[in-house]
Amino acid sequence: MSAPRPERATALIVDDQPENLALLHDALDSAGYRVLLATDGAAALRRAAECRPDIILLDAVMPGMDGFETARRLKAEAETQAIPIVFMTGLSDSEHVLAAFAAGGADYVVKPLRPAEVLARLAAHIGSARQLCRARQALEASGQALLAADPASGRPLWLTERARGLLQAHGWSDAALAARWRPWLGQAEAGESLALEGGDGSGLLARRLAGDECLLALSERGEAAAPQRLMRALGLTPRQAEVLHWLSLGKTNRDIGDILGMSPRTVNKHLEHVFARLGVETRTSAAALALRSADGG
Repeated sequence: MSAPRPERATALIVDDQPENLALLHDALDSAGYRVLLATDGAAALRRAAECRPDIILLDAVMPGMDGFETARRLKAEAETQAIPIVFMTGLSDSEHVLAAFAAGGADYVVKPLRPAEVLARLAAHIGSARQLCRARQALEASGQALLAADPASGRPLWLTERARGLLQAHGWSDAALAARWRPWLGQAEAGESLALEGGDGSGLLARRLAGDECLLALSERGEAAAPQRLMRALGLTPRQAEVLHWLSLGKTNRDIGDILGMSPRTVNKHLEHVFARLGVETRTSAAALALRSADGG
């Protein structure tokens, strides 16, 4: 039985041995893949950046820049860090297997290569990567400032454009961010927040959501504090206060749902309770009360 293949996926094969390139090229081409070739690490970096393949088959041992260093450089660049890497190696001892995963590899196959096994592994990893890509695109479309961090290093693994913009606006580099929150990431539980203060007294709040990757939501400190003030001043639940806060900023139910991760129908249910609690009947009246409360009135 042939391995299932993702529709017209592109694979980059990196190997300094012509016979391995020929074997894999023929197998992947017959299976319907677009196939790119590179014979050294430097060429692999250029081709990956230019063509953005769906997956990379990477020889571990090559002259010059070896596969482990090539993988580390690929994972260090935002444009290529999400591409799954499958190492090819004749070195199956645990030291080299661990080195492959530490460099960012998703999997490895042992030489001499068996094309059917390689195809099956590629299809599985490309399918997973595409599902993750769709999930990230949905998060991006929500407009939320979200990122996933490596709990060991503190390094951001991926982040939405809004999160990237907030970090840049407040002067947080990846290295400074990792140094600031690495100890906190190792012990923080879902729902806990960490203040990221700038030298001018402004700053961000990072709130841990869930997940092994440490999924975090970023907000400017004033933005995060507003729902807390509404909750205390108006006797609302945390969720009701968040909904009212975004309503007061002119957001529609659909906008609020996208921001808070709920359906517009659920937003409307929260607003019904908010209106009843505040004794108002319109969005305008509710927004006006929220604004007065936010100003301390």
